[in-house]
Amino acid sequence: MSVSQQSASSTSSVVRRTLVVGAVVSAVGLVLSSSLFPHASQAQQPAAALAPAPAPANAPPVLVTGLPDFTQLVEKVGPAVVSIRTTQRVDSDDAGETDEAEAQMREFFRRFFGTPLPESAPRRNTPPQGGPGGQGEERPRGLGSGFIVSQDGYVLTNAHVVEGADEVYVNLTDKREFKAKVVGTDKRTDVAVLKIEATKLPVPVRVGDVNRLKVGEWVMAIGTPFGLENTVTAGIVSAKARDTGEEIRFIQTDVAVNPGNSGGPLINMRGEVVGINSQILSRSGGFMGISLSIPIDDAMKVADQLRTSGKVTRGRIGVSIAPVTKEVAESIGLGKAMGALVQGVESGTPADKAGLEAGDIITQFNGTAIENVADLPRLVAATKPGTTSTLKVFRRGAYKDLKVTVAELDAPTSTATKSAPAKLAANALGLSLVDLNAAQKRELRQSGGVLVEKVQGPAARAGLRPGDVILSVANVQVADVKQFEATLAKVDKARPVSVLVRRGEWAQYVVIRPAAQ
Repeated sequence: MSVSQQSASSTSSVVRRTLVVGAVVSAVGLVLSSSLFPHASQAQQPAAALAPAPAPANAPPVLVTGLPDFTQLVEKVGPAVVSIRTTQRVDSDDAGETDEAEAQMREFFRRFFGTPLPESAPRRNTPPQGGPGGQGEERPRGLGSGFIVSQDGYVLTNAHVVEGADEVYVNLTDKREFKAKVVGTDKRTDVAVLKIEATKLPVPVRVGDVNRLKVGEWVMAIGTPFGLENTVTAGIVSAKARDTGEEIRFIQTDVAVNPGNSGGPLINMRGEVVGINSQILSRSGGFMGISLSIPIDDAMKVADQLRTSGKVTRGRIGVSIAPVTKEVAESIGLGKAMGALVQGVESGTPADKAGLEAGDIITQFNGTAIENVADLPRLVAATKPGTTSTLKVFRRGAYKDLKVTVAELDAPTSTATKSAPAKLAANALGLSLVDLNAAQKRELRQSGGVLVEKVQGPAARAGLRPGDVILSVANVQVADVKQFEATLAKVDKARPVSVLVRRGEWAQYVVIRPAAQ
């Protein structure tokens, strides 16, 4: 074969290989093109043709769409939110410690936040060390938040923000600073009222209706966390009427609240203040997703009293109370665990005069049901002293209505405790009992009851002790051992039996289970 023939043959072979390779590449390209890019006919289709298929006709409606825009709320409410700084006077020995603590805080911010700690507002009207009256030098003490509630300069914040401060300063968003007067504080609710003398103040906040607030609703907070003024955070209402054992029930949110936010407002989407940010539940000291706010209706009631008289007046009736357990409620025929169990009644108090007895269970106060033990002190405290109120109590299987005239909390009163009922006992339950003698009855101010001498078996397992005084068994008041045994004989021995026991100054129901149980 000639060179030209060889060349032609070679060229033909190359062409064939090229065609084959080209065909393969084209095929691969076609596959990739069809999978990664839409066909021209597809690209020309309207967007609606590519949208997901519509929901079935019977599908439920979409309940949540989009996210809220808080800009208008911030513009409207922000100017009425203030920063609060407090100071205290220290002598020369303490000044160095204050400087060192401040330096440590600045280093903490630099290392963990990457930014310096914001400078506190400049100290003003600071007398020289050893100034008049030997008060010492004015030093920064703490930072907090607050908000203006009236055009004449009243400001709401937390009591713990200003507690222990020698001076309180209020800073507005326009950079003006005013020395504030503490009108009054209430530690029980953590509410404080301040007053500043100023003109051209921002429009005060508008107070909202907490009853309209719903779980899941968006809310916003403005405050001064870690000294960062006018910081805005947002979240939702996690729960309402959160009971933590305090005098008030809190609004729980997941709004980011940190030290310095205390006293600032919680704002709903209508631009109304619905709470005062007060506490966080945290293991680290910082925000962990649970913030607690004082409902604004409770706060305003306290603030009105503080503005009027500088203090808060609360009611009291003079009882010691405890929860009612499900087991006790069932054993005494109450039905469900509710109400407040009266453990003791103070002598000479409204409760004593009304005829309340240890062992009574208060189920209503002025027609309002007592669902749990914390409800009663809240309702009584909110009642004006001198008011005659109605108590519904459950006593030995029946309901009674009692009238009680509420007294003032913290008013001078006797602290002696009236006798209270005790736990029941019986030989079949492992109890050895004797009658109370005349001296014991006078000392206990009881007309009847039986004294526990020895205890074993079921009664011991239930927690009874020698020296306990049993006042009733199975909801029947007992005068002596004979009556106790007669009452116990009528009780089904296979079922738990409730006894009312007095130990020391207090009374409590105890459920004794027969040995077979």
